[in-house]
Amino acid sequence: MDELRQLLLVALGGAVGSVARWRVSGWVLHQAVDWRFPIGTFVVNVLGCLIVGALAGLAIKEDFFSTDQRLLLFTGVMGGFTTFSACGLETFYLLRRGEYLIAGSNMLLSVAVGMAALFVGYHLIATRVTGH
Repeated sequence: MDELRQLLLVALGGAVGSVARWRVSGWVLHQAVDWRFPIGTFVVNVLGCLIVGALAGLAIKEDFFSTDQRLLLFTGVMGGFTTFSACGLETFYLLRRGEYLIAGSNMLLSVAVGMAALFVGYHLIATRVTGH
């Protein structure tokens, strides 16, 4: 039953975070209709990092959240809002431990390898569907 409760907490939080991402990103895009820069996603990523940083501060400094609350907020809500904030938080922890090379590698590889995987995935499907 404990695993089911955890699954439900993550699912509920993920739903809330995903809806929040959609609403915030949509609102930002509505404010900047003529922008070519992907400002909606950018704002969500930065806002997500700000929020997860504040939550991490409460979790670490004040021992503010129970295990279930952390699961709901960090994995669920913030994971649904933006996984970029999770990458940022993990990199922050590496920096705090003085593991600068690993932290830099995490950020660089997350973006570079993520983009490469996106291109591979796209081309695997797009070339089969369109024949190009």
